[in-house]
Amino acid sequence: MRAEQFANKTIFYRRTELPSPPERRLYAPPRSICPLCAHADSPQLNKYLKLDQKGSIMAEYVWIDSTGETRSKSRTLKEVEGGYKPEDLPVWNFDGSSTNQAPGDNSDVYLRPCAVYPDPFRGTPNIIVLAECWNPDGTPNKFNFRHECAKVMETYAEHEPWFGLEQEYTLLDLDDRPYGWPAGGFPAPQGPYYCGVGASKVVMRDIVEAHYKACLYAGVKISGTNAEVMPAQWEFQVGPVEGIAMGDQLWISRFFLSRVAEEFAVKVSFHPKPVKGAWNGAGMHSNFSTKEMRVEGGMAHIEAALKKLEPHHEECIKEYGEDNEQRLTGSYETGSIDQFTWGVANRGCSIRIPRETAAQGFGYFEDRRPASNADPYRVTKILMTSIFGKL
Repeated sequence: MRAEQFANKTIFYRRTELPSPPERRLYAPPRSICPLCAHADSPQLNKYLKLDQKGSIMAEYVWIDSTGETRSKSRTLKEVEGGYKPEDLPVWNFDGSSTNQAPGDNSDVYLRPCAVYPDPFRGTPNIIVLAECWNPDGTPNKFNFRHECAKVMETYAEHEPWFGLEQEYTLLDLDDRPYGWPAGGFPAPQGPYYCGVGASKVVMRDIVEAHYKACLYAGVKISGTNAEVMPAQWEFQVGPVEGIAMGDQLWISRFFLSRVAEEFAVKVSFHPKPVKGAWNGAGMHSNFSTKEMRVEGGMAHIEAALKKLEPHHEECIKEYGEDNEQRLTGSYETGSIDQFTWGVANRGCSIRIPRETAAQGFGYFEDRRPASNADPYRVTKILMTSIFGKL
């Protein structure tokens, strides 16, 4: 027992000694469902989900708020033959003063549908609606980065830009500690966790699997998942996707992930450096190519693009996520935030050219600078404008 003084009171608590470093291990507590999330996989909810909706559907409108998080709310619509397209859906609104997207005396922010997906949580015929945020005067909300990105993609559509985004994230418990980490200590050093298998290597694979299936059901072009270098850290990849649809699909896949994790009483962190010290950060590596880069002789176009990206390095960094300086240190598979570099198969550079691309003379490159919390609209837009020019 040990005593400490806190607020003029003596508090006694039992100290649990951490095991010595060689014995440290990842501890995954038994899975439990929070009472607030007791509906997860519950027969109580399922029996209601099976009820006839009498010709109506539930539409979940999703938008991006001022902090780069997703928010959503539902409305009832009439079921129509062939389903809804974005242009068929009604414009809706929300209280922007509660999301820091509008002042209280003029709080309406309008939701303009831009993409529609089958709802993996409520099932057919219900839908998920991704929406842009617009002001009452007909201008895009200041946190609407999709609008300008869409204009850039339309202007340079002839180049057929393909993107593939690798979204890393960290699972946290309700006390904001990486899920499964031993209380008061740390797991064994990095090494066995990347693409790991087994209870001592990974935690909450159920969330990863459920998210994977949810994306596939909704038509998101999710191309894979894997456990990452730091324990409790995972990654999923979306792409290749062309143009503005890349940002749409990455955002809706983030929403799906948070929504799935909610049912397991687990938090999702997109912070680029959730744990200080000798632990990998989290990024959103961005793979990019144009039709000119994907054919014979494409390597010349790749090298030309990198030369155009270099003078825009600082400008790109400003678009690549908050707190990214904590991650881009030149260590732990990152380049330095202060220097633009590129190399073949080098994960310590700003830009990595895959060895296969270098060998065959065409393909794509990977921008390793974006943080895991970066807005995909901002990332894909600045890649395009740095290479092809601003509008």
